[in-house]
Amino acid sequence: MSEIAQRAGSGSGFACSLKAKAWSPYVAGILIGLLQVPAFLLIETALGASSSYVTIGGIVAAWIDPGVAQIDYVAKHIAATGKNWWQVALVVGVAIGAFLSMRISGARRKPISPIWSRALGTSNPGVRYAVAFGAGFVMLFGARIADGCTSGHGLSGMAQLAVSSTVAVAAMFAGGIATALLLLRRI
Repeated sequence: MSEIAQRAGSGSGFACSLKAKAWSPYVAGILIGLLQVPAFLLIETALGASSSYVTIGGIVAAWIDPGVAQIDYVAKHIAATGKNWWQVALVVGVAIGAFLSMRISGARRKPISPIWSRALGTSNPGVRYAVAFGAGFVMLFGARIADGCTSGHGLSGMAQLAVSSTVAVAAMFAGGIATALLLLRRI
């Protein structure tokens, strides 16, 4: 019997119990895929996250300099539309959901995993957080240049059989593998 079937049949009840430390990737994938149905039906948009940063960043920038709101790209993202706020709600929901999942399941980790300590050569949390912030910024910048993030291209674009998304996801995997080979070689 497969490991997933064994977990589903164990005495812990439903395999994806909220108290489980990990859900089946198959069940989670199906649920994420099904989340696209209301997105397309209700607000005619796909799952994605990177535009939410443009929405919030554009609103903050417009408070500081109202002229920013006249830029077409910013104006499109700060408009009070379901598409713009759906992505903001998605990102906030992911953060809240991850926190609640950690609290309910009791799944806790060290702030700095041993592999990061070895890769960075230090267990200093400040270094880890700075590297994570910098890498996240570079990924977000790339996502905006590509007009979509990994979740937008990987989940939604490929679900729609978009050629551009298939190429983007292949490039993301190739870049991730190359980066891991270069940066994690010494550990």
